[in-house]
Amino acid sequence: MAFQKNQILTLSIESLSNDGSGVAHHDGQAVFVAAAAPGDVAEVRIVKPMKGYAFGKLEKLLTPGPGRVKQDCPVAGPCGGCGLRHISYAAECAAKTQFVRDAFERLAKLDVPVHEVLGAPAADRYRNKVQLPVGTDENGHLVTGFFAGRSHRIVPCADCKLQPDWMNALAARACTLLEENGITAYNEETHTGRVRHLYMRQGWHSGQRLLCFVVNGNGLPNEAEICEALQKEFDLTTILINRNNARTNVILGAKTRVALGPGYIEDTLSGVSLRMGVHEFYQVNTPAAEALYAKAREFAALTPDDFLLDLYCGMGTIGLSMLPDCRRLVGVEVVPQAVDGAKETAARLGLAADKADFRCQDAGAAAAQLAAEGARPDVIVVDPPRKGCDEATLTAIAEMAPRTVVMVSCNAATAARDTRWLVEHGYKAEEVQPVDLFPRTKHVETVVLLSHKKADSYIHIDVEFGEGEGKIPVDSIAKRAEAYKPKEKVTYKMIKEYIEAKYGFKVHTAYIAEVKRNLGLPMYDAPNAVEELKQPRKHPTPEKVEAIKDALRYFAVI
Repeated sequence: MAFQKNQILTLSIESLSNDGSGVAHHDGQAVFVAAAAPGDVAEVRIVKPMKGYAFGKLEKLLTPGPGRVKQDCPVAGPCGGCGLRHISYAAECAAKTQFVRDAFERLAKLDVPVHEVLGAPAADRYRNKVQLPVGTDENGHLVTGFFAGRSHRIVPCADCKLQPDWMNALAARACTLLEENGITAYNEETHTGRVRHLYMRQGWHSGQRLLCFVVNGNGLPNEAEICEALQKEFDLTTILINRNNARTNVILGAKTRVALGPGYIEDTLSGVSLRMGVHEFYQVNTPAAEALYAKAREFAALTPDDFLLDLYCGMGTIGLSMLPDCRRLVGVEVVPQAVDGAKETAARLGLAADKADFRCQDAGAAAAQLAAEGARPDVIVVDPPRKGCDEATLTAIAEMAPRTVVMVSCNAATAARDTRWLVEHGYKAEEVQPVDLFPRTKHVETVVLLSHKKADSYIHIDVEFGEGEGKIPVDSIAKRAEAYKPKEKVTYKMIKEYIEAKYGFKVHTAYIAEVKRNLGLPMYDAPNAVEELKQPRKHPTPEKVEAIKDALRYFAVI
């Protein structure tokens, strides 16, 4: 039975999908319902019928599920940041455990124990960093907030419950001071106005506080007075001015100068002393990150003679937290400021280069170089971005053949995909531990332990090829080789032809690339790629996104 738009159905919500939507079924077909909770019985309006499934809107809640709670944030819906604020934290943890289990069991087809999620010590006020866009409300006043989903429309938020109270208060006070000094908010469409973002960061253990104004220009009118007022009122350790004059959605520009203080804050993470400005990557939930790093260290099980390789190392925190357990550490990161920070930290700790060596390279290129040099790490830790590891990195890992691989990931789907690749290239997936670093959101971290498969014993077998009794026919080898021949590479042309034949419409190559990128699939630079577009690129409609995903499933890409 096909779904009809605006059709009203009474549905029971069975579970949550990995984007936080409730999942129900009607006549065997899935319906995805935003803001629904497992166990809800509700009237649902079909807002987008698709072939074989539909998207629905919760029209009327008839019976609340056991985990449903009253939302305590007035903008949780339009803001989109806290996608799970309508369920209890216990229900959220159960859902996140299932997200990770589904990724490894259903997507990657791996038989590996996935433990219950490690919950965060606190579900609110845990963020140590926030980047708030600055805009103008309907009355002409400066406001901060968050971009609504799939837009750059600011949803004002005076009290975000994920960040400390002082950050909310400072944002409001900064807007007042800026407005009193005639300073305007940046307008993306006209490329006018001065202040683009307020960036705040806190040392969780040290208590030190950083503020950075991201400006379209060289600075602020009456800058010294504004900074001194905020420094005094909020006990700020340092204030920075970041210049971003580009027409871009990227928050930070390349140049940052110090307005007040030393230009950085200090903190510790898992016992490692750190200094941070604005460019360095640092986990936003310090207590939960320390639990995650402790689990990664446990999985690594290093010994005093071991060589540890830390790929995508950021500021080097994971590797440095494990260094007391091993002989040598090499860390690899592509962001120069993060590598500089890691080197400075190692120097402050009195570590020589032969003990802790940090390199600014692409992870795949560095891993391939180390493999070519014959480097043989005993343990490799990888903490890639959401898109996961590229094949060059995975290939180099397999070539170096470490005893143990510990994978830390913010995307369970790409972690499961990369784990599957390693399993097919000499490794065994031992166990998976989800860790919640981002309470009240749909995101969950994953730590995977893989061990190298080594034979317990060897059997010597003599094989004779040819015709006759006891011999293996050569033609049978050819047939088996044909059967196991690598699959044909799936091209954009094949995907486009499949969609046109099945759905009757065409999709642009850029749409396919966008969907692949959002799914964390490997991407390759086109030979005719250009640096900038003359006009803003349009995005695929939901209908075309689903058609592309269908084609990717058909060709076994996902």
